[in-house]
Amino acid sequence: MQLSMKLAALAAALGLATASFAQAPADAPAGTNGLCNDGTYSQAAQKKGACSRHQGVKEWYGAASSSSSGASASSGSASAPPPAAASPPAATSPTAAAPAAPAAPAMSAKAPAPSTPPANPAPGGGPGMVWVNSASNVYHCPGDRWYGKTKQGEYMSEADAKAKGARPDHGKACQS
Repeated sequence: MQLSMKLAALAAALGLATASFAQAPADAPAGTNGLCNDGTYSQAAQKKGACSRHQGVKEWYGAASSSSSGASASSGSASAPPPAAASPPAATSPTAAAPAAPAAPAMSAKAPAPSTPPANPAPGGGPGMVWVNSASNVYHCPGDRWYGKTKQGEYMSEADAKAKGARPDHGKACQS
């Protein structure tokens, strides 16, 4: 009787321990550690800042972080643990922890490199001309690090750029 109660308590403890780690959906890319609020997946090694450019973290599948932000964000996935804790077999709990281990090496390989412009600007340009990035519809002034260096764009006057609906980089118009 006591042995069966101990085994039941152990199984429940294992179920709760592994339930704190939510599993990534089956259709998520390999190495996924989180889901961002905009629907994209994150492969960041840690939760803090993982979806900073994607409206924040919606759900985290990686190991729980010890920071206070991890504690507050884990409350959003608190709805997931009860169904996992209700599953009787303790044999499924080791498989829940297994996918988290290979994800860490993939994260370090996917670290974003800082964006740097090409060394040489596109031919053309000159005084009174701005470079309009046609992909983002943002224009860059002479002396800006992206002036003539984005993948897609063209030179034109600042007045023409504004007339075509382009906006200045970081909201700063060129100084004539």
